[in-house]
Amino acid sequence: MWACWFTGLAVVLGDASYLCAAEPSRQPPTILHHQLTVELVPDRHELLAQDRMEVAVGEDRHVLVFTLAPTLQVSALTLGDVADGSQPLTWARRTGPDAEPSQVMVTLPAAHPARVRLHWSYRGTINDPPQEPRHLRFVTPSETSGHIGPEGVYVSSETRWYPDMEGSLSTFGVTARTPREWMVVTQGRQEADLVDERGRVSTWRVGERAEALTLVANRFVLQSREWTGRDGRTVRLATYLFPEDAALANEYLDATAAYLDVYVPLLGPYPFQQFAVVENFFASGLGMPSFTLLGSGSIKRHYTQPYALGHEIVHSWIGNAVWNRPESGNWVEGLTTYLANYYWHEQRGDQVQARDQRRLMLQGYSLYVAPAADYPVAAFQRKSDERDNAIGYHKSALVFHQLRQVIGEAAFWGGLKQAVAELSGQHADWHDLERLFARVSHMDLRWFFAQWVEQAGAPQVFLAETSVQGSGGSYRLQLTLRQEGTPVRMTVPVEVTRAGGTETVLVPMAGSHSEYAVELPELPTAVSLDPQFMALRRLARTQIAPVLNLYVTDERRAVLPLFSEDMAPFQDVVARIQAQEAALPAARRSTVLPVDTAALPEGGSVLILATAEHHAHVQALITKACGGRVTLEPGGFRVDGAVYEGPSLAVLFSCHHPGVPGSVVTVLYTVHPGAAMKPARLLFFYGWQSLVIFTDGAVARRDVWQAPQASQEVRVNGQP
Repeated sequence: MWACWFTGLAVVLGDASYLCAAEPSRQPPTILHHQLTVELVPDRHELLAQDRMEVAVGEDRHVLVFTLAPTLQVSALTLGDVADGSQPLTWARRTGPDAEPSQVMVTLPAAHPARVRLHWSYRGTINDPPQEPRHLRFVTPSETSGHIGPEGVYVSSETRWYPDMEGSLSTFGVTARTPREWMVVTQGRQEADLVDERGRVSTWRVGERAEALTLVANRFVLQSREWTGRDGRTVRLATYLFPEDAALANEYLDATAAYLDVYVPLLGPYPFQQFAVVENFFASGLGMPSFTLLGSGSIKRHYTQPYALGHEIVHSWIGNAVWNRPESGNWVEGLTTYLANYYWHEQRGDQVQARDQRRLMLQGYSLYVAPAADYPVAAFQRKSDERDNAIGYHKSALVFHQLRQVIGEAAFWGGLKQAVAELSGQHADWHDLERLFARVSHMDLRWFFAQWVEQAGAPQVFLAETSVQGSGGSYRLQLTLRQEGTPVRMTVPVEVTRAGGTETVLVPMAGSHSEYAVELPELPTAVSLDPQFMALRRLARTQIAPVLNLYVTDERRAVLPLFSEDMAPFQDVVARIQAQEAALPAARRSTVLPVDTAALPEGGSVLILATAEHHAHVQALITKACGGRVTLEPGGFRVDGAVYEGPSLAVLFSCHHPGVPGSVVTVLYTVHPGAAMKPARLLFFYGWQSLVIFTDGAVARRDVWQAPQASQEVRVNGQP
């Protein structure tokens, strides 16, 4: 029987009774604690490290399997401490055609306690310089498994920079040595930071169990303050920014405090002692327990918006306190998107922005997920393209919006807070959420999760017919709604317009057709199907505002290059499109039209890249599509009657393609070639806007030209 011989661990875990529990002889081995001592040598891409770890192994286990990066070589491995008379152990890298080179097999002696202390010494290089992916339509972080270099240090679970064991939930102690001018940031809270003749030594403690440890280092400027919540609890807020961006610290600290003011009452106490905004040397937007790692470009762009910094702060609860169980589907990103990207606007009373977020989520799902390529929310694990993003983030967020409407406000928000309280420090999946929300709402939710989580797709919903009977002060409105696709059980809002204003009627649906009648005191004149985008459904392409993403997702596309050969920014756009589509069948690639094209193609969407000398040609092509909304001139342009003039101007706009439902004509027009540099580089970042006007590359105006709602006039007593 194992005894409590390593009492020092109780200080780290804060629970001596946990240490003295009966040995889990039938449980898989797990690491309880890492005590890491590391030296980072950026100029040589080198890591020198020791790890004194505590492992619950069981007395009947004799071979343990660890992971460690193949570039890191173990120089010594012993059982126990030197003071206790340590015992060398044998280990070997797994070999063979199907072997994972990062696996290290460690053999224990025949007789050993149920919990052991292993002391590793290892060193090597970690040198995978970040590569910037050239995705046309999808913003992704740079790709690296980990890097130690003069430009910065980033090591994560993918790096395998310390010996780990699958499924372990560990606490950590870290002592890291760096060059004198460098600072280390990792999870938990810093306990010491000393400078000596050999450099800087930083000590960190991670008292909460974690799936993995991420460590970064660079030449940071630190600024911090204390935040105190309504419950009196204090959280240290910090920024670790590069010297040239250090003046932005207060902006990020203020924004962090504002988010905590909202989300602590909503989700419960902040789970960690610190939240830090850390600047990264490559493009990233990563949320780890107690800090977020944002690329330098994002930091400079004041990345404090709800979908940015707010999203990462919500991950403190959803994803970093309650963990996702990947094999059962990733619900974390959908719920975080709902709470940060969307709900932030609702709770602030900004109903216009809240509606826009619901619209964008529906549009993203409708455009980027073809019915034949759809898959259940439960099957989403991580995003690699726009389809994954639309399902795992947008549709999943809307699933939570539907759940809220089904079970009500009190049950939804109470259940969410209860989920964080009950599941913190644990893995959870969709089934856990179903059980919890069913319990707090006192409802059977099996149908809901089977339909929206485990089943692919969403229906298109149409107003099939509307009519009214009656006279005087009594009218009976008859509504008929139709679903296309697999019928689902849902409630569809229908907005009714009458002389006294508008009201919303909730029409229940459970099959392909639903008939519903409502009594009204006034004659209704028109009805609109879900104009606030409250229901999870597919939108037809004709129901979506004219935007660049309609071009991106069209089955037939063409590019019209109206610029000179030395116009590098526009040439790069064409090259990016061709490179992105190189793997597609020829019939699905964008066609490059000749410069003398006199009429728009009769099918599909068109992207026109034009400079001022071609303004008359472009104007002739777009007049029918855009009407008088946009007029291009040699020295500027007019939009909705407003005049814009000057060489620093560029404009991006989209109009519905006349006679081709669901397609668009999109134009990127620049008055002077130099004004196109930034708009061309970031062109597809503006995929959800109908209009963007740039001055010196900066956005001066943006707008969405709304598509008509699905509405009908009402037939009165059988007459139109």
